Amino acid sequence: MGDLTIGQIARKAKVNTSTIRYYESIGLLPKPKRVNGQRRYSGEILNRIRFIKICQQAGFRVREIYSLLEGFEEVSPSERWRTMAAIKCAELKEKKKQIDTMICILEKGLKCHCLTWADCLIYAEPDRTGEE
Repeated sequence: MGDLTIGQIARKAKVNTSTIRYYESIGLLPKPKRVNGQRRYSGEILNRIRFIKICQQAGFRVREIYSLLEGFEEVSPSERWRTMAAIKCAELKEKKKQIDTMICILEKGLKCHCLTWADCLIYAEPDRTGEE
């Protein structure tokens, strides 16, 4: 695959051209060569864009993706992935517990027919002292 324009890369990667420019501006993509002022990319850039998209779908933040791509010289990419993926899994599991709790509260609330908050046992905080 020869040099491709930003539009061609965007279509193949299924992203907007503004996304590619943004990735370049924050360092996720290298600055491309220019021909008559226009960006020209090697087809290999598509693999990097796909990797960025996978990382985003997995919940990685920009700085984390940057570390995965450019991170540590003494650590292999697969080891970086394992380390960061383990951390991200733990974060997401904690977030899932929080979301599950939120959903449970909301679903209970959807079944509530109380006329006031004071009457609602679903939202009443249990008295920790045992007194009322």
